[in-house]
This record gives sequence, C-alpha cells and structure tokens, in this order.
Amino acid sequence: MYPFSEQLEFYCEAHTTCESDLLYRLNRETHIKTLRPRMLSGQLQGRLLSMISKMLKPVNILEIGTFTGYSALCLAEGLQENGELHTIEIEEELEEMITKYFNISEHKSKLHLHLGNALEIIPTLSKIWDIVFIDAEKTEYLKYYEMVLQNVRKGGVILADNVLWDGKVVEIDTEIDEETKAIMEFNIFVQNDTRVENLLLPVRDGLLLIEKL
Repeated sequence: MYPFSEQLEFYCEAHTTCESDLLYRLNRETHIKTLRPRMLSGQLQGRLLSMISKMLKPVNILEIGTFTGYSALCLAEGLQENGELHTIEIEEELEEMITKYFNISEHKSKLHLHLGNALEIIPTLSKIWDIVFIDAEKTEYLKYYEMVLQNVRKGGVILADNVLWDGKVVEIDTEIDEETKAIMEFNIFVQNDTRVENLLLPVRDGLLLIEKL
C-alpha cells in the first residue's frame, strides 16, 4: 500500500490493538466472498476510525459507502448511548453480508443501512452530523463534501478515504484518469477551503481528516 512497504504495514498492525472477533470474521468473509476485498478498511484504519469516534463521542454519524460494513462497525464503537450511524451503500448484493454483521453487533439498534445512490439519499437525512466518513464513488467526492458540510456541527469531522489513490495523485508524468483527477481536485478544494482545517494522513491509501471551523 502506498507509501508503506508491506513489511512496514505489517509492523504497524502488529503494534496496533487487534480487531474484535466480530470484525475479524467480517474481514475474513469479505476476503473470501468479494471481488475487491482491499476496499475493506482493515485493522489499522479501522482502529483509527474507532479511536477518532471514541474521542468525539458522536451522536450522529454518516457514512457514505459502507462496502461490507467494517468501517461502520468501527465508527459505531464511539457512539453515545442515544447515538445513530446512518450508512449508505449502492451495491444491493452486499446487503445480506452487511445486515448479518450489523445484527450480531452490540450496536445493532444504532445502525441504519440505506441502499441506493448517496446523492439522492443524503438530502433525505435531516441530521446534524458529528462525523461523516466519505468512501464511495471517487468522482463524486466534492459533491458529497458540499452536500454534507452544511450539516456538520462546528468542531465536527469529515473523513475522506483513498485520497492518495495508490499514489497516482503525485504521478504527474502519467495520463490522469477521471478518478485520479477527481481526487486531486477534491484535495485541492479542501486545502483551500477556509471553512475547515485539514490533515492528510498517509494511512493505507490516504485518509483526509477535515474539521469544520
């Protein structure tokens, strides 16, 4: 994974709190049953998401793109007793696996899965968000960001995944595909947005932390 060698990533994981048994089983089933298991957050990023959530103690979390639900379960670990996590997934064939693990999670009652296009679903969710995790269609990142920012509380955080895009954001000598271009434009936009403060972390494929001022 960019920018770490596999050896360094293994070392980081070996010195990071282990994932729970539930997350381990979901991780394993995702690798067995899906075509793109690397889309799953995994132990290292999952523990980071959990820690951020526990520090912020959110009431409302929005996740845009859940894949098999691993990151949602990690984020849910920091929810307050009356908290809710709303997650959106466009691939209906993933519903069975997502709901299977949501239903055996201790946070079951706090988890709400929405199937469909995030651009259509987001406006129907009238919440003030403490945390938003963006990990869906890369060409729509800027649209997701603008749609949710107005409903993020002051001091709330938006997290955007895959913002290094396998290192393609710095490969200026190669032809830039649409997804890479979109990620680059998103990163530049956030960097120049006076409404927020941001930090790009080289965790796995890049995680952009954005705090609303």
